[in-house]
Amino acid sequence: MKPLDPRLLRHARAARGVLLIGAGLGALRTLAILAWSWLLAQALAVAVLPVLGGLGGAAGRVSEGALPPEQLPWLLLGALAALCIRSAASWGMDAVAARGAVQVKSQLRAAALDALDASSPLREGPSDAEQATVLGRGLDALDGYFSAYVPQLILTAVATPLLVLAVLIADPVSGVVVLIVFPVIPVFMILIGLATQAVQDRQWAQLQRLSSSFLDAVSGLATLKIFGREGRQSARIARETDEYRSRTMKVLRVTFLSGFVLDLAGTFSIALVAVTVGTRLVDGAFPLALGLFVLLLLPEVFIPIRQVGAAFHASTEGLAASTQVFDLIERGADARVSAVDAGEGVLVDAVVLSRGGRRVAGPVTLSADPGEVVGIAGPSGAGKSTLIAALLGFIAPEEGRIARPAEVAWSGQRPGLLQGSLSENVALGDSRPDAALVQRALAAVGLAGLDPETQLGATGAGLSGGQAQRVAIARCLYRAWSRDAALLLLDEPTSALDAENEALVCRALREEAQAGRAVLVVSHRPAVLAAADRVVRVEPAAALGASGAAGGTTATGQEEGA
Repeated sequence: MKPLDPRLLRHARAARGVLLIGAGLGALRTLAILAWSWLLAQALAVAVLPVLGGLGGAAGRVSEGALPPEQLPWLLLGALAALCIRSAASWGMDAVAARGAVQVKSQLRAAALDALDASSPLREGPSDAEQATVLGRGLDALDGYFSAYVPQLILTAVATPLLVLAVLIADPVSGVVVLIVFPVIPVFMILIGLATQAVQDRQWAQLQRLSSSFLDAVSGLATLKIFGREGRQSARIARETDEYRSRTMKVLRVTFLSGFVLDLAGTFSIALVAVTVGTRLVDGAFPLALGLFVLLLLPEVFIPIRQVGAAFHASTEGLAASTQVFDLIERGADARVSAVDAGEGVLVDAVVLSRGGRRVAGPVTLSADPGEVVGIAGPSGAGKSTLIAALLGFIAPEEGRIARPAEVAWSGQRPGLLQGSLSENVALGDSRPDAALVQRALAAVGLAGLDPETQLGATGAGLSGGQAQRVAIARCLYRAWSRDAALLLLDEPTSALDAENEALVCRALREEAQAGRAVLVVSHRPAVLAAADRVVRVEPAAALGASGAAGGTTATGQEEGA
């Protein structure tokens, strides 16, 4: 887990502004600290030296470098002004960090959602519950990272070297002691950080398991109640909740321990320097004003590194979530839609497809000309949906060539309905839905009786499974008509339909072919395959080994008449 992941600057441009503005404010704050320490030290020396002289304690170099007593009001006024500047700079850093946190979260969420939108439906990655946890609760934890950790990190990088240099110039002996004892704190930070990362990773993984269990229970609640199993799921969620509570307490224990250790190390370091300064003051070998300046400056040297350690441990949840968000964004960037050749119809020429380094289909050869309905059949797992994903450009073929029209209308195995009106779901992606086309698309799939303004719940709640599937087909038709798409791709469009509605959908697909479009449909249903002009059978890639080697077979796509 990196204190500052470079990918944050790459994927969230607002983070760059936070660091640049924060560095400027941190430098201003450091200069104010130096001025405040010097002015206050001089004011204290001016006020105390007459008293020490009267007691006989200002011998040697103790009064060296002290200003005249008349300067005391100006010294106090200057110290107050420096304190105000320091406070204003600190407030500015916190405000910039808080505003930056909002912008960074927004940019990371937008980039992650764009990556999900551009990735393949067959992508391998986190579950929906894990993604919701990362993009919701996980990114919200970045508030603590930016409001507490980032300002202290900036101060550590900007202020600490300047303050150490100031101590070294003011008193080389104290500066050398600081340089010797200072590395102790980063060593403790690293050791405690390793322990914190381990417990934090386990807590984050437990939170994701809890989220997945809850989402699964909610989505299947109706089925669980039918079979009387809701009590078991409730008990399982309670166990995982208790486990998450236990892991959270472990994280808090390590966090408090880290704060104690860092404070202890810092206190010992300051005390060691203070003893050397005090000894020389008592011996009369050190000016009082300079000694006070060094003593006032010492806590400021160690405060940023101590606080950055404590803040880092308190913000590890946001760091863990941001790491997963970066992985999600980069997976989406790697899975951008691949280029396919342009053509009037569909041509798949000896295409080999792989997922996760394993061949799942191919070589496949098929074609679909305008005006044709071509069915794709084959056993489950043969790679039919993977072939559709390749036609959509979500998967790049390892071998072979794919050509298809530029505009494609698609309907997948899952309806993918969203909360909103029926009309918005049919015209998904269209900023100004055409009401006439929406009504026509619904009528084509036998849903003319539904009001287009009917409001659907989450994931299309309010419709039966068959109705939801027909709404997805209506969406495909709407896109074909509104974008003049030359190709329709449908994956198991009638798996949840009865024979009557299945015949209605087959008739709608035939009408689209007669209108000059190419229609490619994946199905196990005999009625759909019987309605196609041709059927291409796709066999599992593993089944080709013996036949391919012995008989010279070069394609898994075998055409047969419908």
